[in-house]
Amino acid sequence: MIPAPFDYEVAESVEEALGLLGSREDAKLLAGGHSLLPLLRLRVTRPSLLVDVGRIDELRYIRDAGSSIAIGALTRHHDVATSPLLQEHNPLLSYAAGLIGDPQVRHRGTIGGSLAHGDPASDLPAVLLALDGEVDVVGREGTRTIPAAEFFLGVFETAAGPEEMITEARVPKLSGDHGWSYLKFRRRAQDWATVGVAVVAKRRNGSAESAAVSLVNMGPTPLRARAAEEAVVAGDDPGAVAASGSDPPNDTNGSAEYRRYLAGVLVRRAVEEAMR
Repeated sequence: MIPAPFDYEVAESVEEALGLLGSREDAKLLAGGHSLLPLLRLRVTRPSLLVDVGRIDELRYIRDAGSSIAIGALTRHHDVATSPLLQEHNPLLSYAAGLIGDPQVRHRGTIGGSLAHGDPASDLPAVLLALDGEVDVVGREGTRTIPAAEFFLGVFETAAGPEEMITEARVPKLSGDHGWSYLKFRRRAQDWATVGVAVVAKRRNGSAESAAVSLVNMGPTPLRARAAEEAVVAGDDPGAVAASGSDPPNDTNGSAEYRRYLAGVLVRRAVEEAMR
């Protein structure tokens, strides 16, 4: 389909973008476009104004922030995947970014766009959730820091307000006693995950001192699999309880029952990999 008519403006700064965003009630931000453009073509969304923020270079960076790594919202997936800083201090995020779509998608899509879209089938929201990351959003009243656990509210719904934009995401540095894994099942390399699993485990003397397990496409938001986390620490089978509290969809890629089974398989494998 062809998108509904809209006006188009290019913002050269965060301040200009916020001014344009607040100028109309139904304005939308455009970064890489891989999330928004398909919705425009299907007319799921019909903004009267698109504000292109893709040229705001001040939001394109990966830098050391002490105990964490700060990533500008307009940083491309390719740059996240190939960053030496992330590969050293948070290889989970770097690895997961390298699995997104195909090279064309990774060279255009941005981490901020992926988080703002709030798709429960997307990779990076679940990874950020497992890492207990944070998201900075800025509006006319200043900057707010929102924990990943509070950022994703529903399908395509986040805690960022209609006149706010994401400026930065932060993830902690993982120490040498942390193991990690990211696994996902998909029919084709560029497809969204039918189910995905991100695991971070703090290891001590061959067992898990703590664990974080998050699920992709098992509910209206990325989910922490709390029962599986407790099972990892207790030395029990996390796959048996991986789908507890989830609400997976039924669609052409799989039934809810199939997704629950698949989540168990992937969680078990991901935990084993993280503990190695």
